[in-house]
Amino acid sequence: MSQQISVKKVTEPELLDEVFAIRREVFVGEQNCPPELEWENEDVSNHFLATIDGEPAGAARWRKTENGYKLERFAVLKQFRGKGVAQELVKTVLTDLPSDAGYVYLNAQIQAVGLYKKFGFEQTGPQFEEAGIQHFKMELKK
Repeated sequence: MSQQISVKKVTEPELLDEVFAIRREVFVGEQNCPPELEWENEDVSNHFLATIDGEPAGAARWRKTENGYKLERFAVLKQFRGKGVAQELVKTVLTDLPSDAGYVYLNAQIQAVGLYKKFGFEQTGPQFEEAGIQHFKMELKK
């Protein structure tokens, strides 16, 4: 039985609550990120909620920064990993960027580098730590 993955941009408070609950569980709960680092730039970000058969499964966001367009906070709940949710999130977020988005980048946790490479991102610069987790900066090559 195939499961239906859906990703949509959300602005409604009750759906944003679901986005933030997913991020709290993954980043603060599982990965021990300090909560004060997790909750920043929410009001200037475009938020996305992924569902599987209508059940909240993942979240992500993008925002415009002084450097360009930054993709952030990709999170998939443990029970939904390995089902294609992350790929659908990346695909939808990239499609949502403005057509004139020149420089697109993200900071990828090491275990997610392969995912982003599938979408044309390349590692740039050395490995670094953010919120106690090892990352690589990645840039979208068009």
